[in-house]
Amino acid sequence: MPPAPSPTASLSQLPPYVFAELDRLKADARARGQAYLDLGIGSPDQPTPPAVVDAVQRAIADTSRHGYPPFRGSPELLAAAAGFMAERFGVVIDAERQVVALSGSKEGIAQILAAYCGAGDVALVPDVYYPVYGRAPLLNGAEVHLLRAAAPDFLPSLDDVPASVLSRAKVLVVNYPNNPTGAVADRAFLDRAVAFARDHDLLLVSDLAYSELTYDGFVAPSIFEIDGAAAVAVEMHSCSKAFNMAGLRIGFATGRPDALDALLAYRSNVGYGTPWVAQAAGAHAFSHWRELSAPVTAEYKRRRDAVYGALAAAGWDAAPPKGAMYAWLPVPAGFDDWGWVRAALDETGIVVTPGLAFGPGGQGFFRISLVQPAHVLSDAVTRLAQLAEAPVS
Repeated sequence: MPPAPSPTASLSQLPPYVFAELDRLKADARARGQAYLDLGIGSPDQPTPPAVVDAVQRAIADTSRHGYPPFRGSPELLAAAAGFMAERFGVVIDAERQVVALSGSKEGIAQILAAYCGAGDVALVPDVYYPVYGRAPLLNGAEVHLLRAAAPDFLPSLDDVPASVLSRAKVLVVNYPNNPTGAVADRAFLDRAVAFARDHDLLLVSDLAYSELTYDGFVAPSIFEIDGAAAVAVEMHSCSKAFNMAGLRIGFATGRPDALDALLAYRSNVGYGTPWVAQAAGAHAFSHWRELSAPVTAEYKRRRDAVYGALAAAGWDAAPPKGAMYAWLPVPAGFDDWGWVRAALDETGIVVTPGLAFGPGGQGFFRISLVQPAHVLSDAVTRLAQLAEAPVS
């Protein structure tokens, strides 16, 4: 067989994907017959709400929607997104000019970063980050400048970006409630982020995928609740976590119209819109967000409380996060990052994700996804705590 052409330099030079190594470890465990509990991937384990399933079934039976969907989005989804923004955040948007349907917010983030960041451009990204923020610009030939986002608040420092970087920077990405740390951002930080974007002519990309998964009285704000954000920002919303709809791949982008036009232009050149069925599901979810998200959030709170209760009982000093669906914890003394992940799998049968999967700022941490019932998580954390007290040689 003749050799195939080489992939692009951008793809070939992309740093190794940490999750690929995690998949290899799991494959090795299966090959030797070891059962394991996978708390690594953040894929919701609960079913999609029956009302959303009904909306999908109605949509697939509607023969008028068996053709290509509208590029921007169905009228129903655009209206539902605008209604959600108004009811949830008190933000008024133009459904026809300020919403674009997405096949999941990850896709939208990658595409808007590609639309704005090319060769010679820079994306500003916290050094603990959801991988697409850093990898999408690199795939497009751009550079990534990491902003220190240290414990305990994991908010990126905006004060020490070199002028030589700022002169080439095009976007700033923020994500609160945060994956992987569970950190939240108050309005004071969002004020600073909006001012920073305005002062340096940046597009501020806010990933609000976990807006409804908050606890202890904290309510996540939209970036558009901040004065001046409408002039500098876009925001991504997702059905995956708040409504247990990860398999349907549906979300939306909203914000500055010209930025959404650029996103839409990119999407129109590489695809043909988001499927009608997914949009019907999203329209139902965003139109009934209160009733659908409340039990999901309550269940994640039970799981979070079970995990941190077990940690406290084991003597770990760890404060529960106010957002998202993860426990973000320091690697125990006596282990390095990968050593802890391997020991957790080999000795306890539990898969956790090394913090390094989320950038260099994640070194020395690991993530547990709350994707099992509370009693299962509590038992798993107890076993991990026991392992931490007896490092494997």
